[in-house]
Amino acid sequence: MEPHNESAYADYVEQSWPSLVRAAVFLGARPDEAEDLAQTTLVRCYTGWDRVSSADNRDAYVYRMLLNCLRDTRRTRWWKDRQYDDQAALDRPATDHGGSDAAERVAIADAVHRALGGLTKPNRDVVVLRYFVQLSEKQTAEALGVPPGTVKSRLSRALAHLAANDHLLDIAGDAK
Repeated sequence: MEPHNESAYADYVEQSWPSLVRAAVFLGARPDEAEDLAQTTLVRCYTGWDRVSSADNRDAYVYRMLLNCLRDTRRTRWWKDRQYDDQAALDRPATDHGGSDAAERVAIADAVHRALGGLTKPNRDVVVLRYFVQLSEKQTAEALGVPPGTVKSRLSRALAHLAANDHLLDIAGDAK
């Protein structure tokens, strides 16, 4: 890679890392897996930096790569075995190492993750890319390879589902 491209890539990595990790978490990965996914995505960006940097919509292109990395990971036998371990961990009682603020943050994060887990995969992808990553409707459509109208209809269904979700209603009731 040429030095000016190397510098542009390094700047992009520094700027996009937190957003990629956060998006991977909201797409269903655990924090350590989210970092691995973000790293794999950025390695793929490095090897194809000419394509990435010349893309009409770089963010949509990179989030599409992140989604593909996540799908690749979930196809493996290892992931299927891991899901059972994760469910057992969720069933164990959590220990509180912080004060009530930390417990409240954990409860809210848990409620959001459970609510997002209740969505279908396509609807969760749309919600995460649109609201957590803050891509535009057009960018979200490009990242998912669907028409913008599909993004709008999936968002509508997903938001209606989330509005009626018991986990979110519980924390909304606590906040009043």
